[in-house]
Amino acid sequence: MTTTHPGSTPQAERDPARAGRAKWRGVGVAVCAALLALTLVGHERLPDLPGRLSSLAETLLPWTALAVPVLAALALLRRSRVAMAALILPVVAWAVVFGGTLTDKSSPGGDLTVVSHNVNQDNPDPQGTARSLLAAGADIVALQELSPDTAPAYELALAASYPHHFYQGTVGLWSTRPLRDARAVPIMPWTRAMRATADTPEGPLAVYVVHLPSVRVGATGFTSGTRDEAAAHMADVIRAERAPRALVMGDFNGSTDDRGLRPLTGGLVSAQSSSGDGFGFTWPARFPTVRIDQILLGGASATASWTLPATPSDHLPVAARIALTPDPAAPVVPKDGRGAG
Repeated sequence: MTTTHPGSTPQAERDPARAGRAKWRGVGVAVCAALLALTLVGHERLPDLPGRLSSLAETLLPWTALAVPVLAALALLRRSRVAMAALILPVVAWAVVFGGTLTDKSSPGGDLTVVSHNVNQDNPDPQGTARSLLAAGADIVALQELSPDTAPAYELALAASYPHHFYQGTVGLWSTRPLRDARAVPIMPWTRAMRATADTPEGPLAVYVVHLPSVRVGATGFTSGTRDEAAAHMADVIRAERAPRALVMGDFNGSTDDRGLRPLTGGLVSAQSSSGDGFGFTWPARFPTVRIDQILLGGASATASWTLPATPSDHLPVAARIALTPDPAAPVVPKDGRGAG
C-alpha cells in the first residue's frame, strides 16, 4: 500500500520532469564550448562585427585558453557530462591553432641580427635604453616613437657602433651596413614610417621602419580605423618595392592575427611565427599580453626570433636573426597582396 502526503507529488510523476531537466543540464555550456572551438579554427571567416570587434577578438585570440577552465567550472556546477565532454573541442582547437607556436622553431645560421624597439617618447633614460639595445650586438636597429628631445640622445649613444643612420619624424634606423636611398614614407600626415636600402654582402635589402597609429577600446568598440588605413598605405608601398628582399620592422599596434592588418602582414612572414619560441608578447612591458611589435620578411627568412630585456619603455624590444641567402621556401616581396602570413 502506497501512501502520499497531502500536497506532495508522487515519485513517479517527479522523475520524468527531473530526467528531462537533467537531459538539458549544461547544454548552454556545451554550446559555448563548441562556439569557442569554431571561433579558434575559423576566426578568419568571422563576420566584421560592429566597432571592429572582430579585430579585437583576433588580437586576444591566444587568451581564449582562459575560457576553458571557466567553462569547466560551470560544467561541474551543472553536473553535466555533456558539457564536460564538449570541452574537448576548444582544447583540441587551441592546440591545433597555437600548439606549434609554443615550440622552439629557431635554427642555426643567419646573416644579420636586427632589433626593433618602440622606445616611448617619454622615456626618462634614452642613454640607458641605447646601452641595453647595444648589448644585443645587432647589425640593424629600428626605433619608433622618437621625439625632438630624445632623438639626438639616441644618435649620440649609438653613433660609435652604428656609423650609418637616418631618422625623421618619430622613426629612425641605425646600421653597421651602408644605407642609401633613405627617405620618409608618407602613410600619415606626419612621419611615422621610413625606408632605406641596406647594402649587404648578400645583396641589397630594403628596410622599412613603421609605427602605425594607436588603437583604443572604448564605448564605440575597437578604434582601429586610422591604423588600418595607414597599414593599407604601407602595404601599397611594399607591393611596389623593387628590391628582391624586404625587412619591415616596427610597432604595428596589432597582432599578425588582426584582420585589419592583413593587407600588410598577409604578404610577409613573421619572424616570430616562423622561427620564434612562444608568443613573444611585447606589450605592456610589465605584463606582456599581446605582440604588437613585429619583424616581417619578404624574400628572406628568419632563423631565430626573441624579445630583449625590458627598458624604461612600455614596450619590450624584439630581435631576430635573418638569413639573406637564397631560400626556396622564402616568399618574394609581394606584388599583389598575397603571400604567406
